[in-house]
Amino acid sequence: MVTRRSMLKAGLAAVASVPALSAVARAQEKPVGFVLGKLPYAANALEPSIDEETMTIHHGKHHQAYVTNLNDALTKSAPELLNKPIDEIIKNLKDVPEAIRTAVRNNGGGHWNHTFFWNGMAPAGKGGELKGDLLKAIEESFKSVEDFQKEFAAAATKRFGSGWAWLIPGKEKPLAIVSTPNQDNPQIDGGPAPILGLDVWEHAYYLKYRNKRADYIAAWWKVVNWDAAAGHYADAKKK
Repeated sequence: MVTRRSMLKAGLAAVASVPALSAVARAQEKPVGFVLGKLPYAANALEPSIDEETMTIHHGKHHQAYVTNLNDALTKSAPELLNKPIDEIIKNLKDVPEAIRTAVRNNGGGHWNHTFFWNGMAPAGKGGELKGDLLKAIEESFKSVEDFQKEFAAAATKRFGSGWAWLIPGKEKPLAIVSTPNQDNPQIDGGPAPILGLDVWEHAYYLKYRNKRADYIAAWWKVVNWDAAAGHYADAKKK
């Protein structure tokens, strides 16, 4: 039998549950930030070009540090950016609070660059082959694949200190090669999204190749994911 007292108790219980439900809702809406994705292959899958120990440290330590530092910087000064795509953040650094802009440039760039790098490689024989529109664009831009590889290797080798070499959509020709310092990439300075990228920080190769960066670059060609590069080029042509 429903009495006034039982109705009152039910009403108070309902009211009491509102803050709890609101707290749950607020917790669900809280920005979760960026996370380190898994490698698209086993850590030893790129051997002998890139050894397992280097991959494990490079991905699990260095890349993780960029993600952690990016989240820390944004949480303190711009938590509203924690749920935005990393592409959007690094392309619009002017919108990031000045106090953390350098930290976001370095760590956000590091997160984007490494994610791109991992997916730009594949175990030998499993990354497809250079063909189709991308092959034609390389031949038109650099005369031959061999000339392209020489020019790309030169950009990667001559990058002073730490940085990256990139294949990007060109202005006068279909494609161009550039290099950037630190964890920058062409998008950060208002340029196009890369088609192919190579990390030439020492931690990317020093355990196996020591100071022989050229040997690392030569071995890297064997694990390039040409299917992924072709997809990036196709996307670039649509813009």
